[in-house]
Amino acid sequence: MKFLDQAKITVKAGDGGNGCCSFRREKFIEFGGPNGGDGGNGGSVILEAVNGLNTLIDYRYIQHFKAQRGENGKGSNKTGASGDDLILKVPVGTQVYAEDKKTLLHDLVTEGEKIKIATGGKGGLGNTRFKSSTNQAPRKTTNGSLGEEFEIWLELKIIADIGLVGFPNSGKSSFLSLTTRAKPKIADYPFTTLNPNLGVLSIDEKEIVVADIPGLIEGAHQGVGLGDKFLKHIERCKSILHLIDANEDNLFDRYKIIRNELEKYSPELINKREIVALNKLDLLEDEEIKKKVEEFKKSFKKDFFQISILQKNNIKELLRALK
Repeated sequence: MKFLDQAKITVKAGDGGNGCCSFRREKFIEFGGPNGGDGGNGGSVILEAVNGLNTLIDYRYIQHFKAQRGENGKGSNKTGASGDDLILKVPVGTQVYAEDKKTLLHDLVTEGEKIKIATGGKGGLGNTRFKSSTNQAPRKTTNGSLGEEFEIWLELKIIADIGLVGFPNSGKSSFLSLTTRAKPKIADYPFTTLNPNLGVLSIDEKEIVVADIPGLIEGAHQGVGLGDKFLKHIERCKSILHLIDANEDNLFDRYKIIRNELEKYSPELINKREIVALNKLDLLEDEEIKKKVEEFKKSFKKDFFQISILQKNNIKELLRALK
């Protein structure tokens, strides 16, 4: 399924039905009087957050949604049927913005949460409503009101516990495929991951959702590489797992580049809990590993993990830290 995290749609609630002008015409009833019924209410457009969806692709090709209108009133004081509500299902974590793409209307963060985004029109009044002692045969009716119509933006921010960040080819997709049942694309060239991937990690009977974000490079906030547009998907993450390829030079400098890109996107990302791991140590000799680890320790001055995803070294220890 193609990943899409943004869509613009037009929603139109149903119009109300018109009131009916009708009179009783029955044998032996000389003055029947009015009996026109009211029109039915129009259906509303409702957004519902559901699990099992992680993309807005359903709104890529169909962008206009209209709820059912109310039926007109009928004789014998029959009220027209109300239109059915139109329920649009979206992934949990979807934000609803106004047409200007700046005004946040609602944030759907819990399963089953519903919001009425466009209210249906009210049904019109039949001529029975206008009967009085001075006007016993009214012919006046009202039309139903129009349903609301809006253009809105839907923007998905994935809700995950752990967000994977790092340079391209640092082992993020390999980590996701090793620890979860997710099957991301893995290859020996940069920017293999073009869209975020999700996986569920089970640790001591506890499920943790992991989000693999496409690789970042220096200048991503200016649009270099794939840019930083996917960083919105880790804004909701509780923790960040930062993977660093130990085969590269100046490991701490590369670490700082990623941290700077996170800060330029949103200073709040810097305050999240961070776990750092040096990966691909299996490709280095023991002396080279020792040298690089010591150099990194001098500048980093915090605890970090030394792992090899390929050989599964220290993976269990890392997983326990993610709980």
